Amino acid sequence: MTTTINIEHLREWVGREQLAEQTLEPFPSAALSGLLDRAAPPTVGEALPLPWHWLYFLETPARAATGVDGHPLRGGFLPPVPLPRRMWAAGTVQCDAPLRLGAVARKRSTVRSVDLKEGRSGPLVFVTVDHLLEQDGRSCIREEQNIVYREAATAPAPLPPGKKAAQAAQWTATLQPDPALLFRFSALTYNGHRIHYDRDYAVHEEFYPALVVHGPLLATALLDLLQRGRPGVPVRSFSFRALRPAFDTDTLQLCAAANGDAVDLWTQDALGQVGMTARATLG
Repeated sequence: MTTTINIEHLREWVGREQLAEQTLEPFPSAALSGLLDRAAPPTVGEALPLPWHWLYFLETPARAATGVDGHPLRGGFLPPVPLPRRMWAAGTVQCDAPLRLGAVARKRSTVRSVDLKEGRSGPLVFVTVDHLLEQDGRSCIREEQNIVYREAATAPAPLPPGKKAAQAAQWTATLQPDPALLFRFSALTYNGHRIHYDRDYAVHEEFYPALVVHGPLLATALLDLLQRGRPGVPVRSFSFRALRPAFDTDTLQLCAAANGDAVDLWTQDALGQVGMTARATLG
């Protein structure tokens, strides 16, 4: 049965703002450094690598305000879209200046748009949120977050058709997801969605073949590959798009290829099928 969407009601959330202030404490960055096998975490006063600001300003709903899927219940700052599956599908980050670890930062989030489209499996609702992070009165991070909502699956379905990369990688790294990695990233980002750590739920309730690798984890791993390959070179912008889900049963290749002052990044599975694409500009 197709869910009825009152898009005009959901558009009443456009323009809604949320403000937050937080000290960028060292522990989340130290924990992510361990997860990424970095030799040393950034210390107080040093620049926070992109996109490590995702470890901060986290939504922390009470258990009573959490749905059976582990996501926060609908409503509040984001519009109450009555479609059960929610995914952070794409985003763009602009870095005006690095955030500094240990200092207070402020975040202003604004719902910019809410749109309804018809997909192959039913209605899709796209919500775009703008985020501005400031420190010492200065703009540091400007971000666009693209969230898509869709109907729940009622039976196992084939994955979207895979495509091969459009170019050859100039440097690569291997990422082998496992339940411990996914659980640690879920904990670091306070992401309760059960598809990332509850295999029984992921397979039997949402009909995935295995645990799902977080899109933000893949984006973080791609930027980590870039930062290792171009140490000390600042990243001015970063955009990413999820094309195909990845699972903890996959062996993933993280790939990068420089194109002038930009670097193209992508993930691919053992068959060479691209799962996420990204682009970073340097300088």
